[in-house]
Amino acid sequence: MAETKFSFNPGGRIKRIAPAGGRSRVSAFAVVLAGSVLSACAIVPPAPERGPIASIVDDLAGDAAREATPGRIEPARWWEAFNDPALDRIVEAVLESNFDLAEAVARVEQARVRARIAVGARMPSVSASLAANAYDVPANAALGAQLDELGIGSETFDAFNLTFPERLDLTTYTLGANFSYELDFWGRNRNDARAARAETLAAEADLRAARIGVLAETVGTYLEVVDLRSQRELTAEIVRILEELEALDTVRYERGLIDIRELYATRRQLIDAETQLPRIEGRLADAEGRLWILLGGYREDIDAVLPDALVASAPLDPVPAGVPADLLMQRPDVGAARERVEAARHAVGARRAELLPSLSISGSIGGMSTQSGEWFDADQWFRNLTVNLLGPVFERGRLRGNVALAEARLEETAAVYGRAVVTAVNEVRATLTGLATSELAVARLSTVTEDAAAEAALQERRYVSGVADYATYLAAQQNHVALQSALAAGRRDLGFARLALHRALGGTWTTAAPSALNRAQTALVSDPQLLSATTE
Repeated sequence: MAETKFSFNPGGRIKRIAPAGGRSRVSAFAVVLAGSVLSACAIVPPAPERGPIASIVDDLAGDAAREATPGRIEPARWWEAFNDPALDRIVEAVLESNFDLAEAVARVEQARVRARIAVGARMPSVSASLAANAYDVPANAALGAQLDELGIGSETFDAFNLTFPERLDLTTYTLGANFSYELDFWGRNRNDARAARAETLAAEADLRAARIGVLAETVGTYLEVVDLRSQRELTAEIVRILEELEALDTVRYERGLIDIRELYATRRQLIDAETQLPRIEGRLADAEGRLWILLGGYREDIDAVLPDALVASAPLDPVPAGVPADLLMQRPDVGAARERVEAARHAVGARRAELLPSLSISGSIGGMSTQSGEWFDADQWFRNLTVNLLGPVFERGRLRGNVALAEARLEETAAVYGRAVVTAVNEVRATLTGLATSELAVARLSTVTEDAAAEAALQERRYVSGVADYATYLAAQQNHVALQSALAAGRRDLGFARLALHRALGGTWTTAAPSALNRAQTALVSDPQLLSATTE
């Protein structure tokens, strides 16, 4: 590093100390003015190089900016769309006690602190100092030895009838204030602060993504637990019906009314149903354990909170057109990827600025005396000012390596951003198809189950009136319960499909009038310079 030092003399001038050659005097005002002018010449961070992925991102981002008005997609309490009060209570409990959310909140706090540290680097540094310097050495060493070599040692003191001390001791007290400031000519500190701000926004988006992920896992586990509870009851009912059928077929076989194959078939169905019960119990225990983890610990009231069957939820509102573009403004993973591109872009600017010379100013002011009581004596005050101009000479390999590393990081974040956008759009399209097919399946199962219920009621009346036999009535009941089980599984799958769509959309969708915040966000998307100004 080539270094040029300046010092401040009592006359108010800055004196440059050159390594060799003459001396020159420069006005302090001229130096500060030059720093102010050069500070406007900050290096502008580059945008990622264009490519296929960058083109897709730009096109979709442009669609999002255009379609954000006059109404835009707003996140809401999307789990309430399931119209299940028990689910609402579970979700509220998870939001209060989940450890994953607490971890994500802590990461956001760390990012905010790092941003404050980065902003602090742009500000002048001022510190106070209080020092006591005690100097105590033998007279025949150090300064005393040098005086003796110069011929003004003890013999000289004796010639003037003076006593040369055996030890030299002196204590100096200093009270002062120190300051330092680096003029941000090329925007290194400013770019670092903007990069830290973008990382903070990315961490906040990660928190929203973690929140959606935890809530989606909670809703999915809730649907699984409630469905398993319902399947346990329905399977137990099927076992009861098959036990009666098996007893009836045994009697009919003994009387020669049926052959052994029909009896074996009934017994096989009974064994299959009986073996299903412990499997359901095991899966239910596992699902409840995962729900307890989401709740932050074991909950004794979990059995009282969970219902025995899923409630039929109201149909979802139609998904507005243009959602694949609007979700760029809503999905937190896409937002986090975009902010990390901004952070990497500003990091490149900061690393490029390190290739250029830097100018820093430092100084101190205070009092110095051998007596602490003389600190406030004007004659004991001191001041100094140092200006350092540093430029890289032998470190360009390392500095250019830092630039290359930052540029590679920028390309990486751009690719991650492109993948996040493409994934988000295709997830919405796939989940919309899955939701539509699940709704058709539930509608068909509901119709068939209603028909089976009517048939079971008819066979019951026929059996009571003596028109039909008991086996026909049991077969109708078995068919009805089996279809109830299929309908419960269909409602569970429909819940999973709805959950997948909510997660793909980053929550839910509501068309809202453009508020001041909406308009501000739209302006940020359409004007990247305005975004940079807000993160400064």
